[in-house]
Amino acid sequence: MTVLAPAKINLVLRILDRRADGFHNLWSIMQTVGLEDTIRIRLVPKEEDIKLRCDSRQLAGDQSNLVYRAARAVLDRAGQSIGVEIELKKRIPMGAGLGGGSSDAAATLMGMNRLLRLGWSAAQMAEVGQTLGSDVPFFLFAPSGVVVGRGETVKAVRIAGRKWAVLVNPGFGVETKWAYHELASTRGGVHPLSSQHQDLEKETTITWEQVTKAAVNDFEAPVFARHLILEEIKRRLLSKGAEMALLSGSGATVFGLFSDEGQARLTEAHFSSMEQFKVYVVPTCSTPLTIKEP
Repeated sequence: MTVLAPAKINLVLRILDRRADGFHNLWSIMQTVGLEDTIRIRLVPKEEDIKLRCDSRQLAGDQSNLVYRAARAVLDRAGQSIGVEIELKKRIPMGAGLGGGSSDAAATLMGMNRLLRLGWSAAQMAEVGQTLGSDVPFFLFAPSGVVVGRGETVKAVRIAGRKWAVLVNPGFGVETKWAYHELASTRGGVHPLSSQHQDLEKETTITWEQVTKAAVNDFEAPVFARHLILEEIKRRLLSKGAEMALLSGSGATVFGLFSDEGQARLTEAHFSSMEQFKVYVVPTCSTPLTIKEP
């Protein structure tokens, strides 16, 4: 079975108070985009181990890989002993704020659930997913959702219409732990969730106009202060006609949204002249994770 695992962007990302477990409460609107990793899963009935192959040298095929851990978590929870062969083809940059690892884990949960005929709901898979990473549950309710708490609470929403996203990755990553530390040490206090965001949480369908007006990422101030090039990327995206531009997650990818594909392609050409950048033009997704039956 093959599962396509899309990247995500944060259309809104508020970092709120610190929780008793040491993590921060967050409030985010997430949206998948058409930049996808590919995961192929095969059951091997006469074996019991998990074999993971990845085309990226940066990722190991052992317990340190979220895909491996997701497959193991499904087998343990289901009480099954069976061999699993997984092939992971990476296209989403790592450490980029695009949720590639979390999406891969969610895709593995979904594929294993289908292959083993477990019949788990999205909520049941999310229970397993939240033990793997804060962003994993979102992908099980994708393509669009309001994400609350540590990331375990997801409300699926519909964002009417499609946009073209220009993703600009500068060629380096931003460590999430560092970003949280910098945010906590540099801001004067936690600003409460605005009434505008609270109102959006009550909706089942929202418009891109509402999203644009609500767009904010609390990580931008500390991350831009350390990496000035990221603020420059945002400025250039807006100058090229992006309706909104924002850091995704804790970075380092900055994205701009366009209604017109042609304008998005022209913007891609502008950034592609800079060799260190990885630039992608992809549509926002309108469907959940895609499973391709054999």
